[in-house]
Amino acid sequence: MFLFIIEFNNFFMEIDFAKSTLIRVRYGETDQMGYCYYGNYAQYFEVGRVEALRGFGLSYKDMEVRGVMLPVLDFQVKYIAPAFYDDLLTIVTKIVSLKGSRLYFEYEVLNEQNRLLSVASTTLVFVSKGLMKPIHPPKDFLKIMEDHSVKLKNDE
Repeated sequence: MFLFIIEFNNFFMEIDFAKSTLIRVRYGETDQMGYCYYGNYAQYFEVGRVEALRGFGLSYKDMEVRGVMLPVLDFQVKYIAPAFYDDLLTIVTKIVSLKGSRLYFEYEVLNEQNRLLSVASTTLVFVSKGLMKPIHPPKDFLKIMEDHSVKLKNDE
């Protein structure tokens, strides 16, 4: 099954919101070199996204019950320095913008010495669970985002 993205370009919001989440690297998340395995970062960013939305009083689970899904459309990451077993990482998740059905996130991973280990970004798309097609974000979600919006542009 293919997911076709249709742009809803009638609005754009630049959002000013960041949430920090702590995650400790577990032994099973390291590779033979003792580094935190690179594939784990996608899960760390997912934890950051879930907690950022929870910081707004929203939950993925509630949206899914209402028939709204948020699949990842795009994921980019840059690894700057490794994390190691038992490191306490801070995942800083920023919700940066909402354009039509697309929600944009940026991330930073810092260690306990506040050293930048990684930067990343993801784009998620609001999708109807039943139809698997892009939809407008729910109205309650838009209201919460507007409260944290830097600027709102309506192109209608």
